Amino acid sequence: MNLKPEFVKSAPKWTECPEPNKPEYAFIGRSNVGKSSLINMLAERKDLAKTSGTPGKTQLLNVFLMEESWYLMDLPGYGYARVSKTKRGQFEKMITNYLTQRPNLINTFVLIDCRIPPQKIDLEFMEWLGENQIPFSMVFTKIDKISSAALQKALLNYKKEMLKTWESMPQVFTSSATGKIGRLELLNYISYLNEQLKGKF
Repeated sequence: MNLKPEFVKSAPKWTECPEPNKPEYAFIGRSNVGKSSLINMLAERKDLAKTSGTPGKTQLLNVFLMEESWYLMDLPGYGYARVSKTKRGQFEKMITNYLTQRPNLINTFVLIDCRIPPQKIDLEFMEWLGENQIPFSMVFTKIDKISSAALQKALLNYKKEMLKTWESMPQVFTSSATGKIGRLELLNYISYLNEQLKGKF
């Protein structure tokens, strides 16, 4: 599946994103969750999204055009430890405004490191998405780093935690950028959603 990925622009706020005339899918997660690596794996391009050992490299809304028919949005991470409170507040405002105002946003993929137990910040962020009726899916990253038994346990732990407040689980994907795992599942899901939207854009 060749997506013909194309970098469109980096925008400091949602109002400066391209015309909302195509379906859009956002990717977000805590800093260092492997977001840029996952986007590069989906696009089959090593350098589409900037990867870095320093969390917090993405500081703008980065827009990519895929298959000439939909946008992939690379959002700044949340929960920065290393940026000032002011900067953190700016990021949060930019992300909140984008997620609540962007009319063509179809789904938000929330990335979670499968090796880490359920984190309050991730749970609260997904809770907030739910309260604001923003459709989202969970993508567990770095699954090549743990055994399949440990992964099943991690998924179960998350499910237990989520079902304390949710009636049902959102769509869940598992992925590994290095092992190229999860690419087709994610892209097929996006294709499926785009199919449902035919004639709306």
